[in-house]
Amino acid sequence: MTTKTKFFLAIGGAVALICVVAVVVGLVVLLRSGVTQPVDNMFGDQHLKTAVALIELHKVRNGRYPERLSDLKFTGQWDALALSVVEYCVNDDQTAYFIDVRRGWVARPNLRMPEGFWRGTGFDPELGPCR
Repeated sequence: MTTKTKFFLAIGGAVALICVVAVVVGLVVLLRSGVTQPVDNMFGDQHLKTAVALIELHKVRNGRYPERLSDLKFTGQWDALALSVVEYCVNDDQTAYFIDVRRGWVARPNLRMPEGFWRGTGFDPELGPCR
């Protein structure tokens, strides 16, 4: 390999590295700016409601909450997306659970559920955050 080739490869590598760093820094700045928060909240809200509906349906059918989300039956592909971004844990006798959304669209949503949302469910905030 000639010196000239090595030089061009080194320059090309440096430019590629600078581009990668610029993209990463740009993404961090974008996420910290909060510009994605409304969409994160919208997706997060849907993920939470989907997961809660599936968990509560499991309880109706089986008499207790699932030990893990992978125990849920008859889920669709969109359900799998919602379930992949929630944190879930259940108490020892599977009568109560904690759930939290880790990601909405690209970042953690800031969710405030309306009064009465959790009424009639097994949600127990004392069980979280899950370990």
